[in-house]
Amino acid sequence: MAIQWDQLIQDAVEFRHTLHRKPELSWQEQETAKRIRNELSRLGIAWRACADTGTVARLASNKSGRHIALRADIDALPIHENSGMAWSSQTAGCMHACGHDGHTATLIAAAHWLKTHEDSLPGPVSLLFQPAEEGGHGAKQMIEDGALEGVDVIFGWHNWPAIPFGQAVCPDGTIMAGNGTFEIEVNGQGGHASQPEACRDPVLAAAAIVMALQQTLSRRLPPQEAAVLSVTSIEASSSPTVIPDKALIGGSFRIAHEFTRDRLTQCIQDISTATAAAYEVDCHVTVFPRYGATINHPEPAAFYRRTLMQELGEGSLSQNTPVPIMASEDFHYYLNAIPGAFALIGTDDGIAAHQRSCHSPEYDFNDKLIDRVARIYARLAGAPLPNDVKERA
Repeated sequence: MAIQWDQLIQDAVEFRHTLHRKPELSWQEQETAKRIRNELSRLGIAWRACADTGTVARLASNKSGRHIALRADIDALPIHENSGMAWSSQTAGCMHACGHDGHTATLIAAAHWLKTHEDSLPGPVSLLFQPAEEGGHGAKQMIEDGALEGVDVIFGWHNWPAIPFGQAVCPDGTIMAGNGTFEIEVNGQGGHASQPEACRDPVLAAAAIVMALQQTLSRRLPPQEAAVLSVTSIEASSSPTVIPDKALIGGSFRIAHEFTRDRLTQCIQDISTATAAAYEVDCHVTVFPRYGATINHPEPAAFYRRTLMQELGEGSLSQNTPVPIMASEDFHYYLNAIPGAFALIGTDDGIAAHQRSCHSPEYDFNDKLIDRVARIYARLAGAPLPNDVKERA
């Protein structure tokens, strides 16, 4: 089954646009999974369901060389799209605002090429189409359902709008941060706004807690220890003349090293309860651990960097991108289980939608990455490249 590379890429771009029009949230990716599986079946690639809406496909199973896995995430976000693209989401309040549609389409393009050249692959290749990356721990469920069975090394990537198109980062060690979220319930005594002295005001106390927490990192952690703490919500519903009984604070934190997690968790607890006590209110703090840091293994990372430079050019490894990126990824589950590496590949080509940060309602995936990264995946798998073979219609 031979195919021209340009046609394969165009098909993948159209596939991406189809996924973008019909996004699905974590653990709800039924139609997305059906489209992926139909495409794999059309290409003659054997697959099995994994972790419900996930899919694992395998090529060259009889080969004796190193077994590699390539991963794409498939879920969308609860965001109302405002990109203005012709392929904008047709599902209200749901959007592919992180490029998972592009990651999936890229792996489909690679799958098509690898299937065409399956006989020349040096070892088995597993293709992982993973659900629920956006906070749903989909990678963990994929592993528990056998996605890494027999796999020696795994590679993944994420598009990154803060990096220029044609550049990438893939360091040894930590590339993306671990994270957690927290909720603080502040309980006071409500009453009439004209008599604050008769109340124990949870709104005032919550405001003080927020201000204290935002100063936590600069005074409780050393400056060499990368961490971010952000309060992202305060809820204290009431009317203009009523002081409420309760306020709720929510937020998240990011850490470059797991040893920071316990220290930061204790800081949130100590500062919140002490500040609440000063305002004569009570508070209850709940911290939710989410993802660990994504930490590349040196040998696979070095191989990945060589591959990136072969495709993107000698000067393609960004020197201006600080790592770790303080966003988080559940790819860390794979790297905790087996050797592997993760790369961030630049999106910014000067087009506004490709400069918008991930999770922005105005973001759109840069389709030019499908060609570039499909070639990178082909190189990682040991397949011949389009320029190395005679392409026939």
